[in-house]
Amino acid sequence: MEENQMLKEFIEQYKQRVEKQFPTMINSLAGPQRLKDAMLYSLEAGGKRIRPMLLYAVLHGYGRPAVMGDAAACALEMVHTYSLIHDDLPSMDNDDMRRGMPTNHRRFDEATAVLAGDAMLTHSFHLIAADQHLDDAVKVKLIEQLSRASGAGGMVGGQMADMLAEREENILAADLENIHEHKTGDLLAVGLQMGAVAAGADEEAQKHLDLFGRHIGLSFQIKDDLLDVEGDEALIGKPVGSDQTNHKHTYVRLLGVEGAKKRLDEHTEAALEALQHVHADTSILSALAHYIRTREQ
Repeated sequence: MEENQMLKEFIEQYKQRVEKQFPTMINSLAGPQRLKDAMLYSLEAGGKRIRPMLLYAVLHGYGRPAVMGDAAACALEMVHTYSLIHDDLPSMDNDDMRRGMPTNHRRFDEATAVLAGDAMLTHSFHLIAADQHLDDAVKVKLIEQLSRASGAGGMVGGQMADMLAEREENILAADLENIHEHKTGDLLAVGLQMGAVAAGADEEAQKHLDLFGRHIGLSFQIKDDLLDVEGDEALIGKPVGSDQTNHKHTYVRLLGVEGAKKRLDEHTEAALEALQHVHADTSILSALAHYIRTREQ
């Protein structure tokens, strides 16, 4: 099967798989309906579902059933979605639109958006702990991985470093890569790490899958920066040029368009090289790396 078609079918199958779990998962929770409505609003707002897709791709590569990754995949997407809700807040990026829709705090209110994000973050760990398809030792490891990747030493720390960097007039490309390795890369890489642990991959494979994830995480961010300059607003769902308007440090600003494209190619090729050391079917992961480099939204 041609690579793009194979990837398209995989994405559609597993995108539907993770999305169909959200309504029951959220509506079965105790708590005010407005809170649950706000959680579902952002969870159902669309998105590429790249993070759970990476987890499922590793399980697929090792011939493991998808059900082994369902709870972890949903947990991972909930952590990602909570981060977007909080990133959009007036005190952070102050964005009015996300994926072509009003941001959570615009659709509801700022306090509800904060609490919806809080609820998603905490419930993500409950999902893994309550999973009936994994051994307890595996669940503990998955919780440890996700909490590390999303916390002060991972995504949240990367977000803080990004905010601090905005106060500086000049930073180096290496500084920006360090920020985004945590802000974006950690939550992408952990999907691969969690998939590898659930699949029972050996330590060598886990190491190279993690390396693959870190390179595509940087590729993903560089491509985002390029789309902010060259993208189609109708496709990306938010105004083009917002990074420049907000005076944000981006790869395009530091390296120029051509320099950013060169760095994107370097990270993509390094990611693909890491897959050469993983003795499993990595065709989906390889196709995903190519997709990240060429995506239009």
